Amino acid sequence: MTGWHLAQINIGKLLAPEGDARVQPFFDALDRINALADVAPGFVWRLQSETGNATDLPVSPDPLLIVNMSVWQDAESLFDFVYRSAHTPEMARRREYFHRFEGAYQALWWVPAGHRPSIDEGLSRLWMLDRYGPSPQSFTFKARFPRPGEGTLPVDMKPDPWCIGNA
Repeated sequence: MTGWHLAQINIGKLLAPEGDARVQPFFDALDRINALADVAPGFVWRLQSETGNATDLPVSPDPLLIVNMSVWQDAESLFDFVYRSAHTPEMARRREYFHRFEGAYQALWWVPAGHRPSIDEGLSRLWMLDRYGPSPQSFTFKARFPRPGEGTLPVDMKPDPWCIGNA
């Protein structure tokens, strides 16, 4: 166990509001995927409201913009959940439910163990990634930086090509 955990944020703009047939399959799968995350190896915390998810938390004036944030013990645990679990086929359907995003829609960063990032903190990490590219303060699986103090170069964790950027 280290003094650092990996935080992640991802955002998306829905094609339609909850209840619309175009996005309802996304909402129908949400409780199942969140429950899977909650018991995944390395899972620490996820952002949620009283409803058990974060889709009803305001992120911007646009009600179709939704956020997901979580904290994991390490990058490998998050990577396995995202790309090697029942979450993966649901994520592969994101173009069915979300508009193509113009900028960064996912960012990773290290937080002290026990820290729970705010939405504003997560959005600032997306902004840094958009503005400056991957850095120790905000990065991706394609250019994952080590924990603070490890002093090694970023690693390409080789996520599937359809999961990179806006693909």
